[in-house]
Amino acid sequence: MPSHLKQFVVNQHYDHYTSIDHAVWRYVMRQNYSYLKDVAYYPYIPGLQKAGLTIERVPRLQEMNDALAKIGWGAVTVDGFIPPAAFMEYQAYKVLVIAADIRQLKHIEYTPAPDIIHESAGHAPIIADPDYHQYLSYFGSIGAKAMFSAQDYELYEAIRALSILKEMPDADPGEIKKAEDMVAWCQENMGQPSEMALLSRLHWWTVEYGLIGNLENPKIYGAGLLSSIGESSTCMSPDVKKLWYNQYTVNYSYDITKQQPQLFVTDTFQNLIDVLEQFADTMAFRRGDAYGLQKGMESKNTCTIVYSSGLQVSGTITDFKIDADGNPVFIKTTGESALAYNNKQLSGHGKDYHKDGFSSPVGKLKGHDKPLEDFSAEDLDKAGILVGKETILNFESGYKVSGTADNILSRANKILLITFKNCTVTDDNSLVVFQPEWGMYDIAVGEKITSVFCGAADKETFEVIGYKPKTNTYPSYMAMQLYPVAIFFARKLGTM
Repeated sequence: MPSHLKQFVVNQHYDHYTSIDHAVWRYVMRQNYSYLKDVAYYPYIPGLQKAGLTIERVPRLQEMNDALAKIGWGAVTVDGFIPPAAFMEYQAYKVLVIAADIRQLKHIEYTPAPDIIHESAGHAPIIADPDYHQYLSYFGSIGAKAMFSAQDYELYEAIRALSILKEMPDADPGEIKKAEDMVAWCQENMGQPSEMALLSRLHWWTVEYGLIGNLENPKIYGAGLLSSIGESSTCMSPDVKKLWYNQYTVNYSYDITKQQPQLFVTDTFQNLIDVLEQFADTMAFRRGDAYGLQKGMESKNTCTIVYSSGLQVSGTITDFKIDADGNPVFIKTTGESALAYNNKQLSGHGKDYHKDGFSSPVGKLKGHDKPLEDFSAEDLDKAGILVGKETILNFESGYKVSGTADNILSRANKILLITFKNCTVTDDNSLVVFQPEWGMYDIAVGEKITSVFCGAADKETFEVIGYKPKTNTYPSYMAMQLYPVAIFFARKLGTM
């Protein structure tokens, strides 16, 4: 598992679970079995056993890992809500994220925060279903590339702070109200929802609150329902509308603080994959071109631009130019940037070297039908593109690169990068965008921008320390002494 995901892992500290904690587990599990054996999609007890769980005691993480390993999955314990992008990436790696804490007695029917009952007894038992765990891991791989915004993180922090406060013993009602107001404010001021926000809706209505079967008598497979004594029963009421799950489900937002007014039913798990596939086709990582660059620039986060040659440019996109047909002809990142191929950083092209950003033309050379990325050694010779020789590249867009070729980098019969010294770059209006005294110039080679996705291509080298939450959750045995810390962060969020 990469380092940027390992940072969220915490020890389970199994000996810290009290007799009350184990009693809470037993009560919830026995109540669940009594009801869910008739309405859960999968055979409840066999599902628990395949996930390394029993009804009698809080599960040990190692026992869960031993059981899940038989179906190619694993589990880690974390500290409450983790950032959505990290959560998605864990799923892509086929790792279940398990909150180490367990709900308080007063929240025995429903917890406002992730806990080990919800995460293990809710999510794990159905993992054994091959169609479902294929959907879950595929969802993670799609979500890991989704564009997210600053508003997404504000909402995440607000929800996390609220969940921590609600799990605190004798929490101040006034502080809880402030935290609730902050969540509501964030939800109402999200602006245009990001790809991550829209994907979160699909995740909510399937993985957390999904039903399967028919509209008249569906079965429960969503973990939020399976782990809630109260809502697993009330969700079957006629008062809760049942709608077919399809591509339009993404238009339904949700409120984590309330019971859901409607739920969505799928006839098969394959339908979940089909709907996800339809949505993925609208995302920047599949569309690329100007659409992807615009989404990347709007996100104001580290993004990766993928050229048709396979070259990957990671950094904060701050500008790009298009031609009359809307095709990208120039890209620019600002701040630490890096170049990679197949998600592995190219030697000498890390963010320490490209610390001030990266820019390059995009497209074909004037007078050549073949894209530069596909040039053979003979083609390069004919075009006068030779290492150690003065070279001029005239792009169809009007961009011009002139200088001495210092190196030509190729991978898998594709030219990725040409490095120039004594280089001058001008745009279609003859304005200088790079001059020799600035040093070496690396021109990215590629006819098109095929993909743009959030995050760095090589996260191990670029994002060793990713985004971390501002708050910590606290187990019941130390909650009271650390209660003021959660109050502090709730107040801080309230002033944003």
